Amino acid sequence: MAKAPRTPISLRLYRGSMRAATPLTGLMLNRRIRHGKEDPARIGERNGIPSTPRPDGPLVWVHGASVGEIVSVFPLLESIQHYGYTVLLTSGTVTSARIAADRLPDGVLHQFVPLDTPKFMKRFLDHWHPDLVLLTESELWPNLILQAAEADTPIVLINGRLSASSFGRWKKMKRTASALFERIDLLLAQDPDDAQRFAKLGAGRIITTGNLKFDVQPPEADAKAMAALRQALQQRPVLLAASTHVGEDKMVIEAHRRLRRQTPELITIIAPRHPQRGGAIAGLAADYGFAAAMRSRGHLPDRGTEIYVADTIGEMGLLYRLAPIVFMGGSLAKRGGQNPIEPAKLGTAILHGPYVSNCAAVYGELSRMRGAATVSDAESLANSVQRLLDD
Repeated sequence: MAKAPRTPISLRLYRGSMRAATPLTGLMLNRRIRHGKEDPARIGERNGIPSTPRPDGPLVWVHGASVGEIVSVFPLLESIQHYGYTVLLTSGTVTSARIAADRLPDGVLHQFVPLDTPKFMKRFLDHWHPDLVLLTESELWPNLILQAAEADTPIVLINGRLSASSFGRWKKMKRTASALFERIDLLLAQDPDDAQRFAKLGAGRIITTGNLKFDVQPPEADAKAMAALRQALQQRPVLLAASTHVGEDKMVIEAHRRLRRQTPELITIIAPRHPQRGGAIAGLAADYGFAAAMRSRGHLPDRGTEIYVADTIGEMGLLYRLAPIVFMGGSLAKRGGQNPIEPAKLGTAILHGPYVSNCAAVYGELSRMRGAATVSDAESLANSVQRLLDD
């Protein structure tokens, strides 16, 4: 029998601190409920309390952090079901739960992932008894990994990703990293650079498989909604700012202000990464003197609308199809950049900021094929958009 990997003091301290913090999690969850970041009807799931029975037979637990991760594994879920396994999918955001409700293959169960405390994770594992755990990209929660390993449940990291900056942080805690990676039975990395970084941190069996997101079909679009929005736009030139983060909206609106001098008919659509920021973005547009409309309130743009805030969920396929140019958010706000594969599959010209470590290989390939260009601020964004509009 193989000797269990040692648990360094850092992980023992983490487990102890999370155990001590367990009585305070209710306060934290209530605060998140008030901010719209939790589903109050399903808050028990965050405490490891299941909302549905475990079905009989073998079960595979697949975990992804948010929308991008769970959408990327949809084709994989169907393949797992084909072999006769029940699939339990967990995620951690309200948005991802809504996407799961709309798009999950029939028969796949969804639960919110429990908070990473020993008590909640044990309660979750004792109920579901997964036969295999598949973690996506960089979801490396210590108690999840430690307790699944203690239960002798095989753990596989799929679509493994480790940016250079994340590698630097893990390297400072190499014993902690090694203790976690040693407990992962198989690591499927997105590209050779990711594989090399994982190996340096102590991961054992590693295979480079490519990025699962390349296998996902382009996001769907409701034909009726697309026809209505296309008619409302009246063939105006469109710039889409997709998955923007705090700080980027202002730069996009400033770029719009510059662009309207040469292209007065331009309409800029801003789809924030977190839809609950829609009201703040509309207010920011008003501060600039621009008429804004919010999609979450059922509004369509009219001839006077200059900034259209698409603060809804599950409509990126619609927006990508309507906009010939997209700025991908998270890349000017030092968030590592949002994934550009979906708009690229739909033939959209892609602009992004310099901070794209989350998808460096994808952006590098796009740039090599002249499918994307880098901008650094509102002025360069406006200049790049204008060149594309004139071409």
